Amino acid sequence: MIEQDWIWGLVGGLMIGSAAALYLLVNGRIMGASGIIGGLVDRSGWEGGTERAAFLAGLVLVPMLVVPLYETVETHITSNLAVVIVAGLLVGVGTRLANGCTSGHGVCGISRLSLRGIVATVFYLLGGALVMALARHVLGVI
Repeated sequence: MIEQDWIWGLVGGLMIGSAAALYLLVNGRIMGASGIIGGLVDRSGWEGGTERAAFLAGLVLVPMLVVPLYETVETHITSNLAVVIVAGLLVGVGTRLANGCTSGHGVCGISRLSLRGIVATVFYLLGGALVMALARHVLGVI
């Protein structure tokens, strides 16, 4: 039988793309998670704070609502907590340096043919591949 896990990736991609399009149509702004979080943290986005908080609550709560539908959830994350923490910090630093995250640059930037979004996404992918290769094959931590 043919493996059909790719369907979940397709469904997830369609959901993210639809959410990004709806967010842009309704709010007139890009759906970048880092910008939404950043606006709450630095208080620059408090005028739309309720909307931002609802968006972030959805990011956390919806997966929790879906988990009971699955018998098991298979992940390939390392059990090394230090690697997970360092990876999270590096993602945060990279997001800050790039002035956005993959949802802002990758999903919304590329779909609008933004040169900045395309370039940022290319560097996200190259950086991720490089770090993965180093962590797995050189450092042996993954």
